Amino acid sequence: MQNGPQAALRQLLPVNLREAASSAGLLLLIACLALFTGSYDRLALFGALLLDAAIVLAGAQALRWLLPNKAGWTWCWAAQPVLLLVAAGVAMQAYITGAGYFQLLALSPAQIFGSALAFGTVVLTVPLMYAHRQARALEISELQRAAVQAELKSLQAQVEPHFLYNTLANTRYLARNAPERAVEMLDHLIAYLRTALPDMRTSSSTLARECELAGHYLALMEIRFGKRLTTRIDCPDGVGDLPVPPMMLMSLVENAVQHGVEPKPGDVCVSVAAALRGDGRLSIIVRDDGAGLQGGQGTMPLGSGVGLRNVRERLQALYGGRAAFELRQAADGATEAELLLPMEVRA
Repeated sequence: MQNGPQAALRQLLPVNLREAASSAGLLLLIACLALFTGSYDRLALFGALLLDAAIVLAGAQALRWLLPNKAGWTWCWAAQPVLLLVAAGVAMQAYITGAGYFQLLALSPAQIFGSALAFGTVVLTVPLMYAHRQARALEISELQRAAVQAELKSLQAQVEPHFLYNTLANTRYLARNAPERAVEMLDHLIAYLRTALPDMRTSSSTLARECELAGHYLALMEIRFGKRLTTRIDCPDGVGDLPVPPMMLMSLVENAVQHGVEPKPGDVCVSVAAALRGDGRLSIIVRDDGAGLQGGQGTMPLGSGVGLRNVRERLQALYGGRAAFELRQAADGATEAELLLPMEVRA
């Protein structure tokens, strides 16, 4: 377990020769200063605390080897009081023996025991508390990440049958009303599926690939609606390789066809335009001059359909508050659906 008590206990001792040499040099300097100033009683106390720390750290490393691989923090915390008490008792006895032998002005057994116990707690317990808190935060973060991934797969699984159902329904419509173009439409459908199916379950795509899929879909719609539908896709070379969530652009294009093209009997143009903004976010706008938004108001909230609901939920799961989606009515009456995606994190 990389984030378990074994890893935390392993980090208590120096891990390289430079750290070990620095620690030894510091201890030697303190001992020399005590000898030079004649503070033998303080040197004895320092030696006792040093012995306590050595026992605590050695016991911690032994505990790391004794703990089972999958042991949790409960065993680690349960063993600490015993280790601290044993180390403080040994340090107290060593201090009393040494002070009596050299006839030093010694602290009482209770004072030296309490000092050693407090010092051992600082050496062992405080770092382990910090490590335990970090491990707990990391575990929670990993669980949240796993939950987000599961949610994204669920949302993406909703998009796929939704799109395929609509496409097959359009093919059925064309077969009944314009059989002479059925083969052409099936060719576009096969080209779309050949491009889309291998990557439908992936977590990321590129803007160029999503625009290619949208192009196949709009070609199908041009066959269905005839001359009254025109389409345009503008994907500059500089942004084609940028990562975007798969099938999200398709949801917006489908929405434009369903709510903009189908209800309007006259000519309609559906366009897709992408650009990298000055703030580092990728802007993708799907625009149609079809039936328009209900109520004719400037900015409208997200719709409740499957496609737009998935857009909103997937953006929240992938980017939190760093991404944005807006469905609005432009000044000329056209409907615009704009995605703003941050590029510092891959989709």
